[in-house]
Amino acid sequence: MLNDTRDGEVNRADCTLVIPAYNEEARIGSLLEGISGFPGDLIFVCDGTDATPAVIGAFADDRPSLSIRCLTFPSRLGKGGGIVAGVREASTPYIGYMDADGSTSLSEMERLFDRLATVDGAIGSRWVPGSVLTVRQGLRRRVESRLFNLLVRMLFGLDYRDTQCGAKVFRKEALDAVLPSIRSTGFEFDVELLWRLRQNGYRVEEVPTTWENRDESKVTTSDARAMLLGMLRLRFG
Repeated sequence: MLNDTRDGEVNRADCTLVIPAYNEEARIGSLLEGISGFPGDLIFVCDGTDATPAVIGAFADDRPSLSIRCLTFPSRLGKGGGIVAGVREASTPYIGYMDADGSTSLSEMERLFDRLATVDGAIGSRWVPGSVLTVRQGLRRRVESRLFNLLVRMLFGLDYRDTQCGAKVFRKEALDAVLPSIRSTGFEFDVELLWRLRQNGYRVEEVPTTWENRDESKVTTSDARAMLLGMLRLRFG
Protein backbone atom coordinates (compact mmCIF):
# COMPACT_ATOMS: atom_id res chain seq x y z
CA MET A 1 0.00 0.00 0.00
CA LEU A 2 0.96 3.64 -0.28
CA ASN A 3 3.62 4.57 2.25
CA ASP A 4 5.15 7.77 0.90
CA THR A 5 3.90 11.35 0.72
CA ARG A 6 5.69 12.57 -2.38
CA ASP A 7 4.08 15.29 -4.43
CA GLY A 8 4.58 16.48 -7.99
CA GLU A 9 4.92 14.65 -11.27
CA VAL A 10 5.37 10.96 -11.94
CA ASN A 11 8.09 10.03 -14.43
CA ARG A 12 6.27 9.26 -17.69
CA ALA A 13 8.84 6.60 -18.58
CA ASP A 14 7.66 4.70 -15.48
CA CYS A 15 4.10 4.49 -16.83
CA THR A 16 2.24 2.00 -19.00
CA LEU A 17 -1.02 2.65 -20.84
CA VAL A 18 -3.18 -0.41 -21.57
CA ILE A 19 -5.73 0.09 -24.35
CA PRO A 20 -8.31 -2.62 -25.15
CA ALA A 21 -8.98 -2.35 -28.88
CA TYR A 22 -11.85 -4.56 -30.00
CA ASN A 23 -12.54 -4.03 -33.72
CA GLU A 24 -11.24 -0.45 -33.68
CA GLU A 25 -9.82 -0.39 -37.22
CA ALA A 26 -11.89 2.65 -38.22
CA ARG A 27 -10.77 4.97 -35.43
CA ILE A 28 -7.57 3.56 -33.91
CA GLY A 29 -5.47 5.72 -36.24
CA SER A 30 -6.61 8.98 -34.68
CA LEU A 31 -5.99 7.59 -31.19
CA LEU A 32 -2.48 6.50 -32.16
CA GLU A 33 -1.67 9.98 -33.40
CA GLY A 34 -3.04 11.46 -30.21
CA ILE A 35 -0.86 9.36 -27.91
CA SER A 36 2.26 9.25 -30.08
CA GLY A 37 4.08 11.60 -27.71
CA PHE A 38 3.80 9.24 -24.74
CA PRO A 39 7.30 8.25 -23.51
CA GLY A 40 6.13 5.25 -21.50
CA ASP A 41 4.91 1.83 -22.67
CA LEU A 42 1.79 1.39 -24.79
CA ILE A 43 0.09 -2.01 -24.71
CA PHE A 44 -2.84 -2.63 -27.05
CA VAL A 45 -5.05 -5.67 -26.54
CA CYS A 46 -6.77 -6.80 -29.73
CA ASP A 47 -9.37 -9.58 -29.51
CA GLY A 48 -11.52 -8.76 -32.52
CA THR A 49 -11.76 -9.82 -36.14
CA ASP A 50 -10.79 -6.71 -38.13
CA ALA A 51 -7.44 -5.17 -39.11
CA THR A 52 -6.82 -3.28 -35.87
CA PRO A 53 -3.57 -5.18 -35.11
CA ALA A 54 -2.25 -4.44 -38.62
CA VAL A 55 -2.94 -0.71 -38.23
CA ILE A 56 -1.17 -0.65 -34.87
CA GLY A 57 1.73 -2.70 -36.24
CA ALA A 58 2.26 -0.36 -39.18
CA PHE A 59 2.17 2.66 -36.88
CA ALA A 60 4.73 1.06 -34.55
CA ASP A 61 7.02 0.17 -37.46
CA ASP A 62 7.03 3.80 -38.59
CA ARG A 63 7.92 5.01 -35.08
CA PRO A 64 10.59 2.70 -33.68
CA SER A 65 11.37 5.16 -30.88
CA LEU A 66 7.99 4.41 -29.26
CA SER A 67 7.42 1.42 -27.00
CA ILE A 68 4.33 -0.19 -28.54
CA ARG A 69 3.16 -3.75 -28.05
CA CYS A 70 0.06 -5.29 -29.60
CA LEU A 71 -1.33 -8.42 -27.95
CA THR A 72 -3.71 -10.41 -30.13
CA PHE A 73 -6.22 -13.04 -29.06
CA PRO A 74 -8.37 -15.32 -31.25
CA SER A 75 -11.55 -14.87 -29.20
CA ARG A 76 -13.31 -12.08 -27.31
CA LEU A 77 -11.87 -11.39 -23.86
CA GLY A 78 -14.36 -8.72 -22.81
CA LYS A 79 -13.36 -5.27 -21.60
CA GLY A 80 -12.20 -6.51 -18.23
CA GLY A 81 -10.45 -9.53 -19.68
CA GLY A 82 -8.58 -7.32 -22.12
CA ILE A 83 -7.45 -4.95 -19.40
CA VAL A 84 -6.22 -7.80 -17.21
CA ALA A 85 -4.31 -9.31 -20.13
CA GLY A 86 -2.57 -6.00 -20.76
CA VAL A 87 -1.84 -5.29 -17.10
CA ARG A 88 -0.19 -8.69 -16.73
CA GLU A 89 2.26 -7.72 -19.47
CA ALA A 90 3.14 -4.39 -17.87
CA SER A 91 6.30 -4.02 -15.80
CA THR A 92 6.35 -0.31 -14.90
CA PRO A 93 5.50 1.03 -11.41
CA TYR A 94 2.43 2.87 -12.72
CA ILE A 95 -0.24 1.37 -14.98
CA GLY A 96 -3.32 2.97 -16.49
CA TYR A 97 -5.97 2.07 -19.00
CA MET A 98 -8.08 4.12 -21.37
CA ASP A 99 -10.75 3.57 -24.03
CA ALA A 100 -9.73 3.24 -27.66
CA ASP A 101 -12.39 5.73 -28.78
CA GLY A 102 -10.30 8.73 -27.77
CA SER A 103 -12.87 10.17 -25.35
CA THR A 104 -10.01 10.94 -22.97
CA SER A 105 -6.90 12.74 -24.21
CA LEU A 106 -3.29 11.82 -23.45
CA SER A 107 -2.86 15.00 -21.42
CA GLU A 108 -5.75 13.95 -19.17
CA MET A 109 -4.21 10.51 -18.67
CA GLU A 110 -0.86 12.08 -17.79
CA ARG A 111 -2.61 14.35 -15.30
CA LEU A 112 -4.09 11.26 -13.67
CA PHE A 113 -0.68 9.57 -13.54
CA ASP A 114 0.70 12.54 -11.61
CA ARG A 115 -1.87 11.88 -8.87
CA LEU A 116 -0.10 8.58 -8.17
CA ALA A 117 2.62 10.52 -6.38
CA THR A 118 0.30 10.59 -3.37
CA VAL A 119 -2.45 7.98 -3.88
CA ASP A 120 -2.71 4.34 -4.95
CA GLY A 121 -5.12 5.02 -7.79
CA ALA A 122 -6.82 7.87 -9.65
CA ILE A 123 -9.95 7.60 -11.80
CA GLY A 124 -11.31 10.18 -14.19
CA SER A 125 -14.85 11.29 -13.42
CA ARG A 126 -17.44 13.03 -15.59
CA TRP A 127 -19.73 13.72 -12.65
CA VAL A 128 -17.69 15.61 -10.05
CA PRO A 129 -17.33 19.40 -9.89
CA GLY A 130 -14.64 20.65 -12.24
CA SER A 131 -15.24 18.09 -14.98
CA VAL A 132 -15.61 19.36 -18.55
CA LEU A 133 -17.79 17.50 -21.06
CA THR A 134 -16.97 18.97 -24.45
CA VAL A 135 -19.54 16.68 -26.11
CA ARG A 136 -22.19 15.27 -23.78
CA GLN A 137 -23.93 11.91 -23.97
CA GLY A 138 -27.58 11.78 -24.95
CA LEU A 139 -30.26 12.10 -22.27
CA ARG A 140 -31.02 8.37 -22.19
CA ARG A 141 -27.38 7.45 -21.65
CA ARG A 142 -27.03 10.06 -18.90
CA VAL A 143 -30.10 8.72 -17.09
CA GLU A 144 -28.83 5.14 -17.43
CA SER A 145 -25.46 6.21 -16.07
CA ARG A 146 -27.01 7.82 -12.98
CA LEU A 147 -29.21 4.79 -12.30
CA PHE A 148 -26.22 2.49 -12.69
CA ASN A 149 -24.21 4.60 -10.27
CA LEU A 150 -27.03 4.44 -7.71
CA LEU A 151 -27.04 0.65 -8.02
CA VAL A 152 -23.27 0.51 -7.52
CA ARG A 153 -23.57 2.58 -4.36
CA MET A 154 -26.34 0.33 -3.02
CA LEU A 155 -24.64 -2.98 -3.82
CA PHE A 156 -21.01 -2.20 -3.08
CA GLY A 157 -20.99 0.87 -0.87
CA LEU A 158 -18.67 2.71 -3.26
CA ASP A 159 -19.04 6.48 -3.06
CA TYR A 160 -17.55 7.26 -6.47
CA ARG A 161 -19.84 9.26 -8.75
CA ASP A 162 -18.45 7.71 -11.95
CA THR A 163 -17.04 4.18 -11.96
CA GLN A 164 -17.35 3.68 -15.73
CA CYS A 165 -15.30 6.51 -17.22
CA GLY A 166 -12.59 4.82 -19.28
CA ALA A 167 -9.66 6.67 -17.71
CA LYS A 168 -8.01 5.03 -14.71
CA VAL A 169 -4.45 4.73 -13.37
CA PHE A 170 -2.99 2.75 -10.48
CA ARG A 171 0.22 1.81 -8.77
CA LYS A 172 1.32 -1.61 -9.97
CA GLU A 173 1.65 -2.90 -6.42
CA ALA A 174 -2.04 -2.19 -5.80
CA LEU A 175 -3.13 -3.96 -8.99
CA ASP A 176 -0.90 -6.95 -8.28
CA ALA A 177 -2.54 -7.31 -4.87
CA VAL A 178 -6.13 -7.53 -6.16
CA LEU A 179 -6.04 -8.89 -9.72
CA PRO A 180 -5.83 -12.56 -8.61
CA SER A 181 -9.24 -12.16 -6.93
CA ILE A 182 -10.93 -10.40 -9.88
CA ARG A 183 -13.66 -12.50 -11.52
CA SER A 184 -15.29 -9.98 -13.88
CA THR A 185 -14.34 -9.89 -17.55
CA GLY A 186 -17.03 -7.58 -18.94
CA PHE A 187 -17.92 -3.92 -18.48
CA GLU A 188 -18.57 -4.50 -14.76
CA PHE A 189 -14.83 -5.02 -14.31
CA ASP A 190 -14.32 -1.38 -13.22
CA VAL A 191 -16.74 -1.78 -10.33
CA GLU A 192 -15.14 -4.97 -9.08
CA LEU A 193 -11.64 -3.52 -9.36
CA LEU A 194 -12.55 -0.46 -7.30
CA TRP A 195 -14.41 -2.63 -4.79
CA ARG A 196 -11.45 -5.00 -4.33
CA LEU A 197 -9.05 -2.10 -3.91
CA ARG A 198 -11.34 -0.56 -1.28
CA GLN A 199 -11.59 -3.89 0.54
CA ASN A 200 -7.80 -4.11 0.67
CA GLY A 201 -7.34 -0.62 2.05
CA TYR A 202 -5.98 1.10 -1.04
CA ARG A 203 -6.74 4.76 -1.61
CA VAL A 204 -8.28 5.63 -5.00
CA GLU A 205 -9.06 9.26 -5.76
CA GLU A 206 -11.84 10.46 -8.08
CA VAL A 207 -10.58 13.28 -10.29
CA PRO A 208 -12.59 15.64 -12.55
CA THR A 209 -11.69 15.14 -16.18
CA THR A 210 -12.18 16.66 -19.59
CA TRP A 211 -14.12 14.15 -21.67
CA GLU A 212 -15.66 14.05 -25.14
CA ASN A 213 -18.47 11.65 -25.95
CA ARG A 214 -17.95 9.52 -29.07
CA ASP A 215 -21.13 8.28 -30.71
CA GLU A 216 -19.80 4.85 -31.63
CA SER A 217 -20.17 3.31 -28.17
CA LYS A 218 -19.49 -0.43 -28.00
CA VAL A 219 -21.87 -0.89 -25.04
CA THR A 220 -25.05 -2.57 -26.29
CA THR A 221 -28.29 -3.41 -24.50
CA SER A 222 -27.11 -7.00 -24.08
CA ASP A 223 -23.83 -5.70 -22.61
CA ALA A 224 -25.78 -3.61 -20.08
CA ARG A 225 -27.87 -6.63 -19.12
CA ALA A 226 -24.78 -8.79 -18.73
CA MET A 227 -23.11 -6.06 -16.66
CA LEU A 228 -26.09 -5.94 -14.28
CA LEU A 229 -26.22 -9.71 -13.89
CA GLY A 230 -22.46 -9.83 -13.43
CA MET A 231 -22.62 -7.31 -10.58
CA LEU A 232 -25.42 -9.24 -8.85
CA ARG A 233 -23.46 -12.49 -9.11
CA LEU A 234 -20.36 -10.75 -7.83
CA ARG A 235 -22.09 -9.21 -4.85
CA PHE A 236 -24.26 -12.16 -3.83
CA GLY A 237 -21.97 -14.94 -4.97
